[in-house]
Amino acid sequence: MTAPTTPAAPAAATAPATPRDALVPSAMPVVSGTTRLYAVLGDPVAQVQAPALLNPLFARLAIDAVLVPVHVRPDAFGTVLAGLAAAGNVDGVLVTIPHKAAACAGATLRSTAAQISGSANALRRAPGGGWEAANFDGAGFVRGLTVAGHAVDGSQVSLMGAGGAGSAIAVALLEAGCHRLSIHDPDQAKCADLVARLDAHWPERIELALRPALHDADIVVNATPLGLRPGDPLPFAVDWLPINCLVADIIMKPARTRLLAAAAALGLKTHPGIHMLAEQVDLYQEFFGFAPAGRAAALA
Repeated sequence: MTAPTTPAAPAAATAPATPRDALVPSAMPVVSGTTRLYAVLGDPVAQVQAPALLNPLFARLAIDAVLVPVHVRPDAFGTVLAGLAAAGNVDGVLVTIPHKAAACAGATLRSTAAQISGSANALRRAPGGGWEAANFDGAGFVRGLTVAGHAVDGSQVSLMGAGGAGSAIAVALLEAGCHRLSIHDPDQAKCADLVARLDAHWPERIELALRPALHDADIVVNATPLGLRPGDPLPFAVDWLPINCLVADIIMKPARTRLLAAAAALGLKTHPGIHMLAEQVDLYQEFFGFAPAGRAAALA
């Protein structure tokens, strides 16, 4: 008599991957006396996602290094950066709000993207001393849009925020063929300065918007800090947006910001901030020497 067979167990469901599988769990690096140090500087830093990306990367590549968040008030930024430069086992720095302009200004060397945008989100030791600055926010943001199937070439884009990240994103959008870029920031002087720098490279394609330009936008980008805190107001009114508009937010924590939730409730397409960081990992690898060179053009 044949024994009854046991039904096969159903296959385990596969969890949806994060952008480029960047947050796949991995063993964390073991810190020792030989460990090289990297820091991410910001105010605040509770929202930073870079340690969750780069520390598993160090483990996968068997690199004896660790990235730690450092909370730095604006008035202490220069002091902290000088202290890190004086520490012999610190190899690099990542920079988040509100320090990107200060990081660029304090660098000895600057990439093209950092020069035009006036902001930097990555610093490595420069030959002869000091820091070499680059900004990968813009390249990461545009790559994230492309990977998600959102075309930039020929588009009308409305950008909220002329700060460090917004400036870098503006450069990358124009490099990627954005047809018209409207930039709004409550700090009109800062916004006008950015528009003037961009216009020198891409004349007649940038508009200084006294109010958010929403009615004809293909893509609207929130590059302001609004959304980091639960009580923050929306950076703009989503009910003024055209139905086919894409709403992108560069804030990474919370992943679903109030802006994205409000846009989705109206049936608009949304694009969260984690894509921007996940698409920078390869660039960080090359810039800091974590992987073989071969994509130098992306550093510009």
